[in-house]
Amino acid sequence: MNKVFPDAASALAGIVQDGQTIAVGGFGLCGIPEALILALRDSGVKQLTAISNNAGVDGFGLGQLLSTRQIRKMISSYVGENKEFERQYLAGELELEFTPQGTLAEKLRAGGAGIPAFFTKTGVGTIVAEGKEIREFDGHSYVMERSLVSDVSLVKAWKADKAGNLVYRKTARNFNPNVAMAGKITVAEVEVLVETGELDPDEIHTPGIFVQRIVVNAHPEKRIEQRTTRPTK
Repeated sequence: MNKVFPDAASALAGIVQDGQTIAVGGFGLCGIPEALILALRDSGVKQLTAISNNAGVDGFGLGQLLSTRQIRKMISSYVGENKEFERQYLAGELELEFTPQGTLAEKLRAGGAGIPAFFTKTGVGTIVAEGKEIREFDGHSYVMERSLVSDVSLVKAWKADKAGNLVYRKTARNFNPNVAMAGKITVAEVEVLVETGELDPDEIHTPGIFVQRIVVNAHPEKRIEQRTTRPTK
């Protein structure tokens, strides 16, 4: 099975469609699959449910799909860097399932591990727990959270071999391993591609069994959300 595709558009061809749930790796603009997000926008699919820690920024990352109104619902934990996200949500144009960050990570991990639900203290007594089952364990209340499984997952890794084994680089790992596991189909955008067998098994973060398609983007833009420098004298 050849997992390597010549470009992001062909890597998404035939697997993305209207109304799907799409999970996207990254934290802010760190470790996001830039080329795949752009190809998803250009595919024209709409009415998407997007699972991501946040929604990029205005005009970049998932913010591009908000601008084109391709996202119907966001499942995320942070919305503070995107004015269009805020505008659509407050206007009732965008549905939001607001999820604590650790809970979101565990919902994806559990989905990838085949665990349908779990209990957590996080959110008990808040709007996060509204409409969810509450159960007591050892004298403490816990809220039940359903796990997340996506139709398609888009992830960013630093290096891959042709079998789809992935290596992430430093903090760009963030949500990517959990997102990769949670996808029924996972597409990985990588900077370096090597032959199968060249990676040390001990350095592999995501086994190739979780990855169905690979595209190389050797020179991603890697924007910085907020840059702080010392005043010039």
